[in-house]
Amino acid sequence: MNKLISKLLFGLSLGLLMSLQASATDLKVGDKAPNFKLQATDGHYYQLSDYLGKQTLVLAWYPMANTRGCTLECKSLVQKGHLIREYKAVYMMASVDDLEDNQKFAEEQKADFPMLSDPTKETAKAYDVLNLVRVASRVTFYIGEDGTILKIDEDINPETAAEDIAANLNALGIAKAE
Repeated sequence: MNKLISKLLFGLSLGLLMSLQASATDLKVGDKAPNFKLQATDGHYYQLSDYLGKQTLVLAWYPMANTRGCTLECKSLVQKGHLIREYKAVYMMASVDDLEDNQKFAEEQKADFPMLSDPTKETAKAYDVLNLVRVASRVTFYIGEDGTILKIDEDINPETAAEDIAANLNALGIAKAE
C-alpha cells in the first residue's frame, strides 16, 4: 500500500513539474531527427535509420510506465492503432524506464507496437525531452522518410492519442499504406 501511495504522489509531483515546463524540446520542424538505437519490449533493437527512405516514424515519448496518462495513451494506441496503420508510417512509444518495467507494462496493456527503453537517457537528451525530474516529457515527434522532423506535438491528449496521430499523419500528407 505504501508503494502505491508513493507512486501516486510521485505521479502528481511529476505532473505538476511537467506543467511548469514551458517547452519540452529545442528541436524544431525541419531539423534532422537524432538517430537512436534502443531496445524495445519485444527484445529487438530499433533505430531511426532503419526507416529512412521507407516510411514516416512516429516517436511518442511518455514519462513513466504504469502511470495514469501513460496507461491511457498506450490503451488508445492498442485499441485504435489500426487508424495509424492506414498510413505509410510506423509508431512506437519511448521512455527512460528500464526495459523490464516497459516489458511488464507492454504485456499488461497488450501493446502490439514497439515500446522503447532508454535507461541511459541519452536518446531522451538528444531529443531534448528529458525534464526536471529526469523522465521524458510527453512529446510526439513525426519524422519523415528523409529523417526530417515534420511535426512536434507537445499537446497530447492521452485518451485520443491514436486518433490524433492519424489526424496529424493525414494533415501532414503522409501517403496511405498499400
